[in-house]
Amino acid sequence: MDWARQQCQLRKQPNEIGPEPFVVGAVIDPGFCLDLISSNGIQALEDIYSNFQMVIAASDVEMPKNVGGEDLLLRKLDCAVINYFHKVRKIREQPTFDTVRGVFTEGERIYPNSGFRRKTHIQICVINPDVIKGVFRVPESHFTQA
Repeated sequence: MDWARQQCQLRKQPNEIGPEPFVVGAVIDPGFCLDLISSNGIQALEDIYSNFQMVIAASDVEMPKNVGGEDLLLRKLDCAVINYFHKVRKIREQPTFDTVRGVFTEGERIYPNSGFRRKTHIQICVINPDVIKGVFRVPESHFTQA
């Protein structure tokens, strides 16, 4: 909800999102997931990055960069590597991922020397819409502090 409210404030045309932000929940079966929270998923992405580097060097194209301050809010490199991974799997006729899951540690530390940050979150990218089992609007009351 915080992100939706922030986006409404940043938009020059309020109608892009709507007058009142809200959160949509979803029931998702991750299926065959590129899980970037697991050691296997991290290793797979690390391995494909080496190949990605060679392809970029041979193509005389500039390597994408993650930018956007300490939080790296614009992760162009990460996006390019993941997209490349999907393409390689398709070329090799390997099963395609249904979802991709990753954790993002962002924002200021919640207290000095904390490992917790104010905007840490998990993102799930759904590639195969068949894994979405249902959607619902999350009630505003679920966003109040306990």
